[in-house]
Amino acid sequence: YFFLQVLNEKKLQEVDSLWKEFETPEKANKIVKLKHFEKFQDTTEALAASTALVEGKLSKNLKKILKKIVAKDAHEQLAVADAKLGGVIKEKLNLSCIHSPMVTELMRGIRSQIEGLITGLPSREMAAMCLGLAHSLSRYKLKFSPDKVDTMIIQAISLLDDLDKELNNYIMRCREWYGWHFPELGKIITDNLTYCKCVRKVGDRSNFASSDVSDILPEEIEEDVKAAAEISMGTEVSEEDINNIIHLCDQVIEISEYRTQLYDYLKNRMMAIAPNLTVMVGELVGARLIAHAGSLLNLAKHPASTVQLLGAEKALFRALKTKRDTPKFGLIYHASLVGQSNTKNKGKISRMLAAKTALTIRYDALGENTSAEMGAENRLK
Repeated sequence: YFFLQVLNEKKLQEVDSLWKEFETPEKANKIVKLKHFEKFQDTTEALAASTALVEGKLSKNLKKILKKIVAKDAHEQLAVADAKLGGVIKEKLNLSCIHSPMVTELMRGIRSQIEGLITGLPSREMAAMCLGLAHSLSRYKLKFSPDKVDTMIIQAISLLDDLDKELNNYIMRCREWYGWHFPELGKIITDNLTYCKCVRKVGDRSNFASSDVSDILPEEIEEDVKAAAEISMGTEVSEEDINNIIHLCDQVIEISEYRTQLYDYLKNRMMAIAPNLTVMVGELVGARLIAHAGSLLNLAKHPASTVQLLGAEKALFRALKTKRDTPKFGLIYHASLVGQSNTKNKGKISRMLAAKTALTIRYDALGENTSAEMGAENRLK
């Protein structure tokens, strides 16, 4: 009764009755002595067997052992710790398997008393072996994890959002700073990147008259800028002030170029990993949904109603608490299909879009086909 030491009181009677059943002479042949086990030759072999068990597959050694047992001794059910592995054993070897809370307790008991069951193996060596195998298994999982590609998307979309915030702050600061010197320029040039390029090239407003900015501005806007520079009511600033503003403009232009490059990278990664999701809601919304769920596989587990409200959790729980109308959309609101519909139909289109998006997510996460045909068909509907 080595395993009785680790079982709770509720399980004791069940185990005791189970053991007494096996103790009876007529049923003694049910207890199978396993003579076919052999130790692993090295860590690589042990790692291969452990990896197969984790993935719910039959390793060569285990298959060989089970075949011998099936051929000679096993006439009853085989207790397995993993239901998935039990299914594989039943399919491959036609051996009946059982997985229940009872089996889990028995396995736990065996693990806790393993040193007493295996003779001639010091506890120190056992601990070193377990630690070495755990490290190897963790390294394997990390190296061959299918979710690590999702991590690239999550990091990219998070960085893109951070860059947008920083860019907005930098541009606001640049417009305010240079606005003291030439306030009229901000009203004439509305595009932020063009504004920064123009300031970097010209510097002091007195240089606008002699500068050629036709490569940055259209001809009519260039004339307006030059006319405004001559009658500007801005204050005079020193050369050092202008130099600092130009350095800030350099930063804005560099970050803008990097943001464009990062967006292209994100677009390519999304089309490679989740093409159907990208076609349905766009790469930015798709990437935000994946980031919010943690991975593409986690997102695939969500029902359509959850996909619809991802990103609006705070509003949802506030509405439930105050017994008001729940929100109709979360992150999916920023998809082009929702944006193009009128106010009356936004709720309906978001619900339908979430339903089709949930299908495309599962197709991308669990399907083997990498085409975007399914997403295109659903978008057309």
